[in-house]
Amino acid sequence: MSRTVSWSNWSGGVSCTPQRVEVPESEAHVIDLVRAAEESDAVVRVAGSGHSFVPLCATDGVVLSLDNLQGVIDTDPDRQQAVVWAGTKLHQLGEPLWRAGLALENQGDIDRQSLAGAISTGTHGTGVRLGNLATQVAGVRLVLASGDILDCSATTEPDVFHVARLSLGALGVITQFTLRLVPAYRLRERTWAASVDECLEQLPTLMQATRHFEFFWCPNTDTCAMKALDPTDDEPTPPHEWPYAPPGHVDRYVGPERVDWSYRIFPSERSDRFNEIEFAVPASLGPDCFIEIRRLVQERYSDVTWPIEYRSVAADDIPLSPAYGRETVTISVHQGASLPYEDFFRDVEAIFRAFQGRPHWGKIHWLTARDLRDLYPEWDRFQAVRERLDPNGRFLSPYLRELLID
Repeated sequence: MSRTVSWSNWSGGVSCTPQRVEVPESEAHVIDLVRAAEESDAVVRVAGSGHSFVPLCATDGVVLSLDNLQGVIDTDPDRQQAVVWAGTKLHQLGEPLWRAGLALENQGDIDRQSLAGAISTGTHGTGVRLGNLATQVAGVRLVLASGDILDCSATTEPDVFHVARLSLGALGVITQFTLRLVPAYRLRERTWAASVDECLEQLPTLMQATRHFEFFWCPNTDTCAMKALDPTDDEPTPPHEWPYAPPGHVDRYVGPERVDWSYRIFPSERSDRFNEIEFAVPASLGPDCFIEIRRLVQERYSDVTWPIEYRSVAADDIPLSPAYGRETVTISVHQGASLPYEDFFRDVEAIFRAFQGRPHWGKIHWLTARDLRDLYPEWDRFQAVRERLDPNGRFLSPYLRELLID
């Protein structure tokens, strides 16, 4: 199916008018569309749920939606793996994996993204011993610019696999992932309010002692909403609906203790639209970086009411991962989608850069390839594979060229 239409992201901050938007019915259809784009010299970008706040998917060429390539293809409980179509939304994974006795090891608190988009931008949950979603990938299936299929894993095309786990859609169209999973498990969620001093004093202990710990700092009351998730064998508790509270109000994040299967506990309701900047900093610098951002908000942006989110991610070996080679803290700063953000976010970015920060690939920042190459020790290794698989830049939009090409 083909249609001519404008495309915009979830927050409404990014839009484009491509030549066409294509929704392929099959992998074979993807191959035909990519080959046609190669013949007509059109850029191809794949759009998932539009939860990136930067123009990763925007193009005046061809936008592909993989909404017809969704679902779990196969599960292997013995190997604790599953093969999944790349267009699958995260919220579509929990139930079929649970029926197979399996679950994602970790995930973020938004589950509306497509699997390919979340993995390819380094989306993550929280936990000092847990990596981002890309670390849970055991295999990647790509449609290359030539239209050829390339399957890669740690043992098949390992050089490609090493970089393809987090590739910004710059290597080809990912149609399938093989995921590394764990046995299905339940989580107990505890939330409570704390002062900033209490939070920072308890932070090292809570992060080490809790499987998943994070906090939201609420500027309007200078209070931290603490959130801890730990595995449990207890039975699920009855569902509880929290009354609505605006973003940045502690009551939005603090509620009764609850127990349920992991895929039901991880996600939070995010109905209020926003824009976001997030950087990953060395874990040892996380508290000081947060303190500087808090000071900035209190002294120069006291009208900001949206929260600041503080999470942890384990180090990994993926060349373009913000957690590459170092234990990591991520700090996320939000602003309502209808409100101006650029001056505020640019000042926040300056603090992040002073603390050795690496930007989340799907969130707002102003770094270019010249800035980024020094932040990633295996930058050239990624580029070598990209140039080999896509020598004509079929998957490079102008924005991707700014990010990846000097």
